[in-house]
Amino acid sequence: MKALLIIALCIPAAAWSEEKAQTSELVGHLGSRAALLVLNATQGPDGGWRLTGEYILFPTQTRRFLQGERGPELGVTTLKEGSTPILYGHDPIGELRGIWRDGSFKGTRYAAGGQEREHFEFSEEFPPMHGYSAAVRCQAGESTLAYVAEQGRLKSFEWRSGACTLAGLRQQAAARGGMRLASGGCTVTLREVGELVKVAAEGCQAQCRGQAAPEPLMVERRGSCRLLRTQAR
Repeated sequence: MKALLIIALCIPAAAWSEEKAQTSELVGHLGSRAALLVLNATQGPDGGWRLTGEYILFPTQTRRFLQGERGPELGVTTLKEGSTPILYGHDPIGELRGIWRDGSFKGTRYAAGGQEREHFEFSEEFPPMHGYSAAVRCQAGESTLAYVAEQGRLKSFEWRSGACTLAGLRQQAAARGGMRLASGGCTVTLREVGELVKVAAEGCQAQCRGQAAPEPLMVERRGSCRLLRTQAR
C-alpha cells in the first residue's frame, strides 16, 4: 500500500488532469445547402467540451469558422461563427445553437444580431454508398485521381500526388457510411456529402515516402474534382 502511495505521489499532477481531445466530422445541411462540419473537441474537467473548427457549404465550398462549447450532459452546443480562422478579437457574423447528442447535431443558425436565419441538422454517420457507380479521372493541384466504382464496389483505384502513389489497395468489408480501401496502415475513404464525394487518405506515410498524405478531394457528379482544405485537421 505504501509503495502504491509513493508511486501516486510521484506522478505529475498534469497526468491526472490530461485533457481528452478528438476530431469529429459530420455531414448534413444548413438550410437548403449541403454542408460538411469538422470540429476539434477538447474535454475539460467538468466533462464539457471546447470546440473549434469550421463548416463548408457545397457546391460553392464556402467556409465559415467556428468556436464554442458543448455541455457535458444534455449536449447543449453553442458555436460562434466567423469568416476567419481566428475569432478572438473579431465580432462573430453568426451563431449556431443546438443539441449535439447521440451522433446528431440539430439546431438553428442565428445572425449576429440574434435574428433566426435557418435550421441545420448534421450527423456523424455518413450515408451508405451501396448503389454508387462512377468512372472518374480528374486532376486538382498536384493530385491525379482515377477510379471505377460499380454498385458500391471499387473495381480500380489510383491516386497520385507529389511523392504519393496510392494504388493496389484492397477493398475491405463494406464500411458504414461510405467505401474504404486499405493496405497495411494506409486507408482511403470515399464518403458522400450532398451530391459530391469526399476522398481522403490517412496513415499512408509508407506510400508517401514519409510525407503527408494527399489533401482530400471533392469529386463532382460530372467527374471533375477539387481540393478540400479543412482547417480543423
